[in-house]
Amino acid sequence: MTRETTVRQLLLHGLSMILVGLVWGIAVPHAPFPRIALSAHIQFEVNGLVFIVLSLVLLNARPDLGRFSFTALQAAAWLTWPMLISAIANAWWGTKQTLPIAAQQAGASGGAAWQEATVTATHVVGGLSLIVAWLLLLAGVWRTSSQGSGRGDVNGGNA
Repeated sequence: MTRETTVRQLLLHGLSMILVGLVWGIAVPHAPFPRIALSAHIQFEVNGLVFIVLSLVLLNARPDLGRFSFTALQAAAWLTWPMLISAIANAWWGTKQTLPIAAQQAGASGGAAWQEATVTATHVVGGLSLIVAWLLLLAGVWRTSSQGSGRGDVNGGNA
């Protein structure tokens, strides 16, 4: 997996998330739980910006990342989609276990067990994949800045 392919894919994911979030924003007032629908709209916009920023960091800072890191970054983008889609579905379901503050503000009484499990699973997997992606990116930027300031390995080469 190349840096350029990853940058392009992450940018497309980010731009697509923002577009879906904008279109979804039109439906927010029509959902049974509009407060949860608004939360989904905001999640789409924020995650879209996250992936756009991630692609720009990869393009401009050129962090020292290996093949596994590029794969993990792309996986995070793909795993974020089910989380976002479950947030939209939750505007109809009204689950309350995973996002209790939004559910309380929305007056949600909870969903069926499979709905609660779906929202929980997608948020846990999506959230953890984003954490891993950002940790890998941070480590790559850290390595790059350390190498650039002369604090790299004793041979002065890339690891």
